[in-house]
Amino acid sequence: MELRQLRYFVTLAEELHFGRAAAREHIVQSALSARIKQLERELGVRLLERSTHHVSLTAAGAVFLPEARQILDRVERARAAARGIPVRLRAGILDANHDSMPQILHHLQARHPDLVVDQIEAGVPEQYRLLAGGRLDVGIGAATHAPPQIASRLVRQDPVGLLLPEGHRLAARQAVPVALLAREPLLMATASQAPEFNQVIAGMCRDAGVIPTLYEGTVQSVRGAAGLVARGRCLYAVPMSCALALPATTWRPLVEPAHLYPWSILWRADDQSPHLKAVVDCARILARALGWLRTGDRVAA
Repeated sequence: MELRQLRYFVTLAEELHFGRAAAREHIVQSALSARIKQLERELGVRLLERSTHHVSLTAAGAVFLPEARQILDRVERARAAARGIPVRLRAGILDANHDSMPQILHHLQARHPDLVVDQIEAGVPEQYRLLAGGRLDVGIGAATHAPPQIASRLVRQDPVGLLLPEGHRLAARQAVPVALLAREPLLMATASQAPEFNQVIAGMCRDAGVIPTLYEGTVQSVRGAAGLVARGRCLYAVPMSCALALPATTWRPLVEPAHLYPWSILWRADDQSPHLKAVVDCARILARALGWLRTGDRVAA
């Protein structure tokens, strides 16, 4: 059994498409198919089901995949160690105003200064895809809609509130009832960036028996939304941790009903690497030290 056979199998298992897998590995499809068949003969099991338009893992292939990934990961780490190359961690972040992952990574690098971190900006759905495809090591966001191959650990319960222009009539309140959203243009996150957060807001409005007035424009970041809010164009619902230090705006919690947004560390379930464990450990330590989880909230595994 050759390492490149394992690599070809893992790539094909991630893409489930011979053309895309061959392109990633820079070989022709016939060569890729031949290597996979050779691997199956050597193992004495069928790893993939193939048809003209469909590729899927067999039960044996699903069991073999995490083991193959671990072998390749260990070989890569051994090669890097022998060459004196630092280990790299690919970490998903949402944008610069979402401070949970940056704080975790800062704590991580203080504890592991030799670890090189590459921050990759992506919405939660895209993080799911990158993690499942092996192109991201760790991410952050709600785990509500995570596919089965993604594991998670709850690290923060974040109050959901409203970003208002300074001097807005609702800014005089200590908290804003959700029912009042019916009277104001409300900017929603783009569906590709944060569909799960949009569902949270829609659920809060439904529970309050109101239909919000939606602002028709879109933005790609919290800071971009804050610019529209500051100019009085709309209001924007956002977790408290994302609303710090935004100019000319005020944040107030939404109530009746109130809601906590669940930030979870996300990773591929078959990843047992030590640097992944280090991230999860740092997130757990910070959650306790900074009170990110309320008393009685269980830290989900």
